[in-house]
Amino acid sequence: MPNIHRLAAVEPDAEIADDVEIGPFCNVEAGVKIGAGTKLDSHATIKSGTILGERNFVGQGTVLGGDPQDRKYKGEPSYLRIGNDNVFREYVTIHRASGEGKETLIGDDNYIMAYCHFGHNVHLHSHITVANAVSVAGHCTIEDYVVIGGMTGFHQFVRVGKVAMIGGMSHVHIDAPPYLITEGYDLKTVDINAVGLRRVGITSTARLAIHKACKLLFRSQLGLTNAMEVVRREVPMTEEVLYLLEFEERRMRGKSGRGDQV
Repeated sequence: MPNIHRLAAVEPDAEIADDVEIGPFCNVEAGVKIGAGTKLDSHATIKSGTILGERNFVGQGTVLGGDPQDRKYKGEPSYLRIGNDNVFREYVTIHRASGEGKETLIGDDNYIMAYCHFGHNVHLHSHITVANAVSVAGHCTIEDYVVIGGMTGFHQFVRVGKVAMIGGMSHVHIDAPPYLITEGYDLKTVDINAVGLRRVGITSTARLAIHKACKLLFRSQLGLTNAMEVVRREVPMTEEVLYLLEFEERRMRGKSGRGDQV
C-alpha cells in the first residue's frame, strides 16, 4: 500500500502506485496518476489531469498540473505528463496545457531547482538542469542536456537546442542554438559548451568542428546565410554541425520555437 501521511488529502479516484510516499498536508486530486517509487514532500499539490511517472521527487510546496495561465483557456480538459526520475525542488509550478486534449510534457531525469515555473504547452525534454527561479512561458521547447542558469526568463514559443547552456539572469527572447553558451539580456553567443559536450561524449574532433562553425555563424561579419554556406564548404559535416545548421535554418524560416506543441 502507498505510504500516505494521515494529514494528506488524497482523492479516492487518484491512481497511486503501491510504494508511493505522500507527506503531510499534500493534496492529490481525482484523475491523478502517480507511478512507482515517487515521493511527495510536505504541502505538495498534484492537480487533476497530471500523470507522474516512476521515481520522481516532488518537493515541498510544489504544484503540478494547475490551470494554464492563458486567456484562451475555457476549462477544457488538458494534461500534464511527466516521465521518470525527475526532481522538482521546493515551490516549483508546472501548468497543464491550453487546448482540449493537449499536453504539457516533461521528459526523464530532469533536475528542476526551487521556485521555477513552466507554463502551458511547454515541452521539456530529458537530462536538463534548471537553476533557481527560472520562468518559462507557454509553448517553449527545451531539448536534451540543456543547463539553464538561475533567474532566467523565457518568452513564449522559444526553443533551446540540445546540450546548450544559458547563463544566469538571461532574457531568452529568441531561439538559443544547440551546443553553445548564450547569455545576457540580448542572448549573445559566447562559445561552445565545452564541458557539456565532453559530458555527453562528443569527441574532440566534433567539438573542434562545432567551434569553427560557431565562429563563422555568430562571430563573423558574413551574415547568417553566407556564413552557413561557408560552414558547408569549410567545416567537417559532423552530426552536430549538421544539426546546428538545421536549427539555424529553422529559425531563419520564421519557425522559432514553433513545432512540438502548436
